[in-house]
Amino acid sequence: MGNETDAEGGNAFLSVIEGVLWFFQSLAMGFYNILWAITHPGLWLDWITWNNTTEDKASLMKVVYYGGSTEFFFAVLAIVVTLTGIGLWRREFMWGCVRLMEGIANTTGRFFAWAGLLMVLQQIIIVFMQRIFTRPDISFGFGIPLQFDISWFAEELKLYNALVVCMCVTYTFVQGGHVRVDLVYSAVSHRAKRVIDMCGSILFMAPTAVLIWMYGWYFLWRHLVTPKPAASWDLTRAERSAVAVRWNVETIGFSPNGFNGYFLFKILLVAFAGLVFLHAIAFFYRSYLEWVEGPESEGKYLDRDTLGEGEEAYEGTH
Repeated sequence: MGNETDAEGGNAFLSVIEGVLWFFQSLAMGFYNILWAITHPGLWLDWITWNNTTEDKASLMKVVYYGGSTEFFFAVLAIVVTLTGIGLWRREFMWGCVRLMEGIANTTGRFFAWAGLLMVLQQIIIVFMQRIFTRPDISFGFGIPLQFDISWFAEELKLYNALVVCMCVTYTFVQGGHVRVDLVYSAVSHRAKRVIDMCGSILFMAPTAVLIWMYGWYFLWRHLVTPKPAASWDLTRAERSAVAVRWNVETIGFSPNGFNGYFLFKILLVAFAGLVFLHAIAFFYRSYLEWVEGPESEGKYLDRDTLGEGEEAYEGTH
């Protein structure tokens, strides 16, 4: 009995060692894969200038495979590790990364927030066309008009809502607009808050974004190309399917004349995951820097919108 227990313990220890070795080996290969991608852009970018050639199809399937692969994950991790190492050495570099990533969040969010206004205006037009002019469709444009049934425009409103949700998520985070359930956070010290923030970004925010990306990536491509790729494919299977690959963009709506661009929602899902992961790194960096530099660095370089002088009481309520 004792020998069996010792054997099980030894096997478990060997499994841990093998897992650690696999992790660092994969991380090292991440650096190699980045160099390979930079020095061989044609092997995975040929499909952008699509001519339906064998090379185009092969490069497209490489993108489909590697986009949701462990190789891509460790390549991204290698970049994050490198940036973090430089940032630990020179804090001004890490602050620069924070300002860049928060700038991406703010710029993206401020641009796509206009989709909310478009949604309201389009809804008003739909009501007028239906109730006042009793038209079954809407047509606008110059030369060749863009004309769809009113139900198409009514269902398209979902796209504007999805744009606001997916593309403004990190902007709202920077602006402090997300709802937070606070049980202990407000009662602890500045440094304890920063530790909670660092743990939250690394243990919850980043892993959730990675999971959404992994599922969303193949969910996206299954509605863009055929044969439909699967997460279980290896590189050999993906390259073999390149011979028969063709574009098959999803254009099926929920109603006969309804909105038929639902593949855009799959693209937004992947973009959402990418933005959240990027901002998880930015939030970790900011939390670490504010932990190191103390309370005086809280909110340093933070670019938040304001309603103007004299409106401070309403900040965060809009």
